[in-house]
Amino acid sequence: MTYKIEIIDCVATFTINRPEMRNAVNFDVMDGLEEFLTTVENDESVSFAVVTGSGDRAFCSGGDLSEFHGFHTASEAYPMLSRMAALLFRLSTLPMPVIALVNGAAVGGGCEIASACDYRVVSSSARAGFIQGTLAITSGWGGATQLFAKMKNHDTVLKFLTEAKIHNAEDLKSIGWASAIYDGDAEIGLHDFISKMSKIHLDVHKAYKKIAIQNWKNAEIEKHMLQEAEQCAKLWESEAHHEAVRNFINKK
Repeated sequence: MTYKIEIIDCVATFTINRPEMRNAVNFDVMDGLEEFLTTVENDESVSFAVVTGSGDRAFCSGGDLSEFHGFHTASEAYPMLSRMAALLFRLSTLPMPVIALVNGAAVGGGCEIASACDYRVVSSSARAGFIQGTLAITSGWGGATQLFAKMKNHDTVLKFLTEAKIHNAEDLKSIGWASAIYDGDAEIGLHDFISKMSKIHLDVHKAYKKIAIQNWKNAEIEKHMLQEAEQCAKLWESEAHHEAVRNFINKK
């Protein structure tokens, strides 16, 4: 399986299980994420939702170019982009706290997945960045919209996006993207983070999350995420993007 879904002790975990592909997202993973969301959206027994990747090298390396590089026009790219943007909006609006356990590299779309979560618990050895600009496109799964809505610090967010560089864990914490940094075992890092949160009754977490969700809906965040996907699709069909993808694939 390209993904795993587990619910243990009221914690629902979605794991991208493609370590050989650095946990890149393909259509199977999208199907799995949709299954996960449908499973937990109305499950009141779930206290926390977690997204992570298999192994310790990568959280998620973004979209699988070996599967998506065949898209040449905006009309070909948009269905994939908009579907993932819609799924990430659903992820961000789950009624319980959502935690990205960033156990390794999170680049491109991987950064967008993590940004859709409420918290990012990041390995001290992890690296992350919105590197889409190196492929002559923008984020296309709504990640920029998520950042501008959540981080509020306009110049920091804009620089994070446009520099298209990879940052270490300490840098990610200093700009406000990483919620916490852990050393060593990912499960221990997650357990420590959740244990601290659980000192406050879980109904309180869910009540505050409900307020956040209402604010995002009032701000039409889902609409803006889909517009972001549309903007990315237009850049996707440019020759600059296709040349950058060819160069990337040839390097590999």
